[in-house]
Amino acid sequence: MKLASFNDGSRDGRLVVVSRDLTRCCAAGYIAPTLQHALDNWGSVAPRLEALYRDVEHQAVPCERFHEREALSPLPRAYQWADGSAYINHVALVRKARGAEVPESFYHDPLMYQGGSDGFLAPRQDIPLGDVAWGCDMEGEIACITDDVPMGVGKEDAAGHIKLLMLVNDVSLRGLIPGELAKGFGFFQSKPASAFSPVAVTPDELGEAWSGNVIHLPLMVDYNGEAFGRANAGVDATFSLADLVAHAAKTRALGAGTIIGSGTVSNQGPGGDPGKPVSEGGAGYSCIAEIRMIEHIASGEATTPFMKPGDTVRVEMRDKDGHSIFGAIEQTVVGV
Repeated sequence: MKLASFNDGSRDGRLVVVSRDLTRCCAAGYIAPTLQHALDNWGSVAPRLEALYRDVEHQAVPCERFHEREALSPLPRAYQWADGSAYINHVALVRKARGAEVPESFYHDPLMYQGGSDGFLAPRQDIPLGDVAWGCDMEGEIACITDDVPMGVGKEDAAGHIKLLMLVNDVSLRGLIPGELAKGFGFFQSKPASAFSPVAVTPDELGEAWSGNVIHLPLMVDYNGEAFGRANAGVDATFSLADLVAHAAKTRALGAGTIIGSGTVSNQGPGGDPGKPVSEGGAGYSCIAEIRMIEHIASGEATTPFMKPGDTVRVEMRDKDGHSIFGAIEQTVVGV
């Protein structure tokens, strides 16, 4: 099924069930007023939401037009947002930009940081930027939402706690990252509010594209109206989403509504090289930092600037028939 949170003026929005083709929706408030409420009571609520989803598909209940611009992030705020780094190619490229190598441990012990979750940007909301020197970058990712996850859960059992999937634009301020990491305490100011896709979907909606707890489809990232990234989320994933859930739960239980991100989706080139831009026939990149590193490798200088006011980013994923699965994140950078 597909779920969304409409903007009704409240912090958490109102829950709606969305048709598979993203054209219609039906209010689900009589079942669960918010998505967080649904996740808190998933065992009893999910079957009722599934029944409503079938009715929406069969047009057996009154529906309204679904407009993505009216949607908040599916969870407009969450108890926890932790972002991993499943794609080591991305880690390698970004670390090279800082003159650092990838430790061997990164291949079996995932990177993860805890982001701010008290408020997410809506999928069509502007990205506020206080200073161009901060180096604003987009990061196209996938993410899952869990129910209650017990501490110490294994990978196999962790997969069963993945209830919904989304797309993410994890905004990063590259100019602030080195100074923060040098303090030895991790990200904070360099990781402002992220935005998630208009719709969250249950894994079964992906059919055969959901395999090994990874989505085997290209993540489409457009920058200023041009194709920028087409990296396949099912390729070059060192860790699955289940791996990342288990990693997050190693020393603590995870509450229902926890969001776990995959990190920037990133593919190597066919020969294990960093890959080529979409314009040159490659899979491109899901963030600007990667193409800057490619430029640095090629010429000794990064020439693509980070985002500035007026720049736009679009993140979307389509099924094998070309239909949008999650709706699209469409954002414009604005100065504040």
